[in-house]
Amino acid sequence: MRIVQANVDRLDDITPLFIKYREFYGQLPKPEASRRFLNDRLVNEQAVILLAEEEDSGKVLGFCQFIPSFSALTLAATWVLKGVYVVEEARRQLVADKLINQAKHLAREAGIKRMTVMTGEDNDAAQSLYRSLGFSDDADFNYFALKL
Repeated sequence: MRIVQANVDRLDDITPLFIKYREFYGQLPKPEASRRFLNDRLVNEQAVILLAEEEDSGKVLGFCQFIPSFSALTLAATWVLKGVYVVEEARRQLVADKLINQAKHLAREAGIKRMTVMTGEDNDAAQSLYRSLGFSDDADFNYFALKL
């Protein structure tokens, strides 16, 4: 398995997985809007998307997406992990681990000091994964959302 950084040429590979990721969280598929969303993030360099693919066939096994952010408290850049998805037949093969470890490697190379991630309160598998990779619960801050 190899981990590669996606560009707009890989939209046909990313979009079906992105749709399944959205559906996992109860969203409608919206294929055209999903593709447009991904295209805009890549073209405008607003996100980095890593793909895990089989070495021989190039079949995409999963993706992770992260976006840059900034912390006024630490006066430093941070990265926010905004989605991880692995195709069902590749689960339990450390695909997500390898994707996130590559993201951590890229973050360190870029001088990033902190990565954050959010997941559903009931997504025990993801919580366990993130903890196993060194993420910890944030005891200092509560996160809130405002729908507009």
